[in-house]
Amino acid sequence: MIGAFVAEADFGTAPAVTTALHAAVDGGRLGYPAPGDIAATSAAFAGYAEAQYGWRVEAERVRPLPDVFTAFRAAIEQFTSPGAAVILPTPAYMPFLTLPASLGRRAIQVPLVEHDGRLEHDLDAIARAFDDGAELLLLCNPHNPTGRVLDAEELSGIERVVHAHDGRVFADEIHAPLVLPGRAHLPYAALGPVAAGHTLTATSTSKAWNIPGLKAAQLVLSNDADAELWARIGEEYEKSTGTLGLIASAAAYTDGRDWLAEAVDYLDGNRRLFAELVADRLPGVRFTPPEGTYLGWLDFRHTALADRPAHRLAREAGLRLTEGADCGEIGAGFARITLATPRPVLREIADRIAGVLGWAGSAAGLCPLDQRRHTTR
Repeated sequence: MIGAFVAEADFGTAPAVTTALHAAVDGGRLGYPAPGDIAATSAAFAGYAEAQYGWRVEAERVRPLPDVFTAFRAAIEQFTSPGAAVILPTPAYMPFLTLPASLGRRAIQVPLVEHDGRLEHDLDAIARAFDDGAELLLLCNPHNPTGRVLDAEELSGIERVVHAHDGRVFADEIHAPLVLPGRAHLPYAALGPVAAGHTLTATSTSKAWNIPGLKAAQLVLSNDADAELWARIGEEYEKSTGTLGLIASAAAYTDGRDWLAEAVDYLDGNRRLFAELVADRLPGVRFTPPEGTYLGWLDFRHTALADRPAHRLAREAGLRLTEGADCGEIGAGFARITLATPRPVLREIADRIAGVLGWAGSAAGLCPLDQRRHTTR
């Protein structure tokens, strides 16, 4: 079985991260996070954000959390009213879809719309959702699962709608370090004081440096009111952050940039290769190469796999993808794939899909489906 469904890379992590972790373990730094660990990670992120995005944040306004999911929970619990609605542009990261209901809020799915071949946020539908009682908008940029990277015009349009409805934004920017050549990441809160005044931003080294098991994320408080509130209630959300995660994050932001640049270059090649494989080998499948992240959004609606494509591929090809319908109603007929894997595996993936589609031949000289070695990943 080839597993290409988890948003996790097969590339290991930066030497700077492993060196920092070895030193921490050898030094016995395995207890709860010390204030110095938190301060070092916050300062490292602040330096990284200014260098990479031109975004100046105060290190004291960067707080530790175990993961971005916890940040989203905090945003819902602290910045929406019981019974209010949360706007979820879809397709979306699967666990986000069910979290509002578990916290006594409604979820309003607002499908992205296609415009000139690109999926964009439906600003009119977002405005209607705010009119219907929504108080918080989830903004995932770079976008999981489509790989879109929003530009300043798109972000400014969202800012205007949110501000007009006195709403809030939870900005999930976990994939920000993974913007691919041709695009640039603009933090939503960096648009200006209006956006900063209604935004909580969450990010992490977990995706880009491939360390999700270490449990560390960063929450950026971009206005005084949120910082004052967090000083009173934040400890409840911060307490499960891992010490090794903080140490690894500081090392990644500070000394892991060259490694990340090499990884991004490899991912750029992967998206180009996979686009070629889809065009050459998978008739009827639509694939728009991601602008950021290492995720791909495959459209099987015009193929024999239109009904639950991920289920069919797992059963018939030994290939596990994420079912698009699990990412929201709009995802029916799609599947999400993780592209952060060695290129021979990408060719194998394309060949297995081609085998189920009944397409003759094989990718890059690989053997027919029934003669292949099945790889467990």
